[in-house]
Amino acid sequence: MIRLAACQYAIEHLPTWPAYAAHLRELCTAAAGQGAQLLLLPEYAGLVLSAQLPAAECADLHASMAGIQALIPAWRALCEGLARELGVYLQPGSLPVLDADGQYRNRAWLFGPEGELGYQDKLIMTRFERETWGVHGGRQGLRSFDTALGRLGILICYDNEFPLLARTLAEQGVDLILAPSCTDTEAGYHRVRIGAQARALENQIAVLQAPTVGLAPWSPALDENTGRAGLFVPPDYGLPADGVVAQSAELCPAASQWLLAELDLAALKRVREQGQVFTRRDWPEQWGVV
Repeated sequence: MIRLAACQYAIEHLPTWPAYAAHLRELCTAAAGQGAQLLLLPEYAGLVLSAQLPAAECADLHASMAGIQALIPAWRALCEGLARELGVYLQPGSLPVLDADGQYRNRAWLFGPEGELGYQDKLIMTRFERETWGVHGGRQGLRSFDTALGRLGILICYDNEFPLLARTLAEQGVDLILAPSCTDTEAGYHRVRIGAQARALENQIAVLQAPTVGLAPWSPALDENTGRAGLFVPPDYGLPADGVVAQSAELCPAASQWLLAELDLAALKRVREQGQVFTRRDWPEQWGVV
């Protein structure tokens, strides 16, 4: 049994580095203090760093993305330090990173008690990212992360809506997919959530979703945010009949809230061996009937 924490992350205006660092420390300490072993923040949570830029840069979609690049090394060090200090695995959401090829990518790092474990880039970009913002898809494919809690994977927001991505992680032996998300409408939130639940069903794995919430008129990228945190599993023996282990009570709380939930990995594995259905095992059969 492992204890997970997914944050409904309210976008706040934190205009200085000390204010931001204190905010992130307080948030993570609160979850760890409730016994959470893994903490998940949402897609583009790191873009809150743009509040530290001059007002004109902060209000400009492209300038704000460029302006936070100088802050990313300190941000990574802060996240690594918190994971080590609190003895947790921390996926602090994602942020746009300027790569060596001159393109921006939506990147999510994973940190643990032993330090930085690596990162996963978002692979398939939304219309806003590719047509308006200029954020590009990752080129290094999907990777899994071996941790003391089990093998993890990360699918950022829209990537959860594509079955073959989760299937690739399942074939790598992943038991839990982390799904940081950022959606401005309720429909967008449900698209990701339905995708997350479908991926859990198809692969008989767990998916943990953490969304942004609230209004941020000071940020052209994070201006409106809607979503609930949730932990999803396949509906089967020993697991919830609707596949929902836990979900946030409110759609858009006024302040950041943690959803804490227990995940029984042994029960999840038993379903793959003794469940009512074997969707994970039977996946290849669909190619022979269509």
